[in-house]
Amino acid sequence: MKKRKIVSLVLATVLGASMVLGGCGSKGGSDASNTEGASGESKGKITIFQQKTEIYDQLKELAKDYEKETGVEVEVWQISGDDYYQNLKTYMSSESGPTVFSLSSSTEIAEMSAYLEDLSDLSFLDKINDDLIAKSDDKTVGVPMTAEGFGLVYNKNLISEDQINTTDALVQTIKDAAADGETGLGLSQEAYFLIGQILNTPFALQDDPAQFCQDVYDGKVNIADVKEFQELGQIFEAIKENQKNPLEVSYDDNCGDFATGKTEMIHQGNWCYSLFSSYDVDFDMGIAPLPIAGNKSIAVGVPSVWCVNTDASDSDKQLAKDFLNWLYTSETGADYLTNKFGFIPVVDGMEADNLDPLSQAVSDAIAEGNIIPWTFNEEWPAGIITTYLVQNAEEYFSSDMTTDEFLRALNDSFVTAAKE
Repeated sequence: MKKRKIVSLVLATVLGASMVLGGCGSKGGSDASNTEGASGESKGKITIFQQKTEIYDQLKELAKDYEKETGVEVEVWQISGDDYYQNLKTYMSSESGPTVFSLSSSTEIAEMSAYLEDLSDLSFLDKINDDLIAKSDDKTVGVPMTAEGFGLVYNKNLISEDQINTTDALVQTIKDAAADGETGLGLSQEAYFLIGQILNTPFALQDDPAQFCQDVYDGKVNIADVKEFQELGQIFEAIKENQKNPLEVSYDDNCGDFATGKTEMIHQGNWCYSLFSSYDVDFDMGIAPLPIAGNKSIAVGVPSVWCVNTDASDSDKQLAKDFLNWLYTSETGADYLTNKFGFIPVVDGMEADNLDPLSQAVSDAIAEGNIIPWTFNEEWPAGIITTYLVQNAEEYFSSDMTTDEFLRALNDSFVTAAKE
């Protein structure tokens, strides 16, 4: 049921994103265009804090362009590794929070609901599928950044999808790559890329992911006894026994090794393509499903939403809303979203003619309905990936912990986190 729901809501959005956005006829076509910045006088200031490291530099450039067009200063706060959400909570509780920030799951939205401004008066919301917009207590509190998908990003010159379409085949490919002195399936040390995203698939493949999660939390099911998780364990075991320890591999190095042909595939999403611009990539690539239990779909969802701090002053909240209106309706904002950020559009009518190969693969999967939901974003306890799961994975890859012990430790982490 959840699969059908996400197919319909994302399909409606992305398939509609093929024509020029109606409000993009000129730069500064949003409410923010009423604030002239040509005089050089400051028209106010907002601060932005968000967790997508891959757009940090581009967002800083956008801030400069926004100030040139409107006179409103935008300060983009530095991102600190996997600690984004904990840092955000600290800022908010100390009443020093940013004006605009991002959240990445329904549990985070619920936990931070007291800090979320009502955004229902934004001018472009009627061009976004209502199911993609974050709500809290019937209020509109979050604007989706984009749709994203992840799975096995693979080098088509080195392997074919037929070589990775079952768990046994994938494990064998990892072993064969090791025999050739290559990395078969690269993971990296960061929490989401080590365990968070890859663990989503066995949850998402359950008949009712929400009920399954609840059964795990209540102790009715142990994931170590479930086929989908056992097959994921086989893949982790093959990585542990045949490759460099992923705890020694950074996100940049992981993507760099793939871009230079040292790694046949990485478990990543379409967002990583932006890193390949630093390399002379001369091969075709695609995204294949993580094939546990015969899975044929990649994981697609809304990675994060823009929110506005309700504790900010009335004038700053208006400046923040003006910024979001500008970002989604102006020519400059749309250019950043679709071209410089590489986002798949979520606004009906926003043009995206030059999607990179990975984003195009995600868009195609959505159109074909070959997707599974981001259960980790909707059903898991807030903060569990960075607080608990990454510690389990680190212990697994740095000790003689067995794969069964690893799966049982993961299960215990879900039970513990759900009670907090």
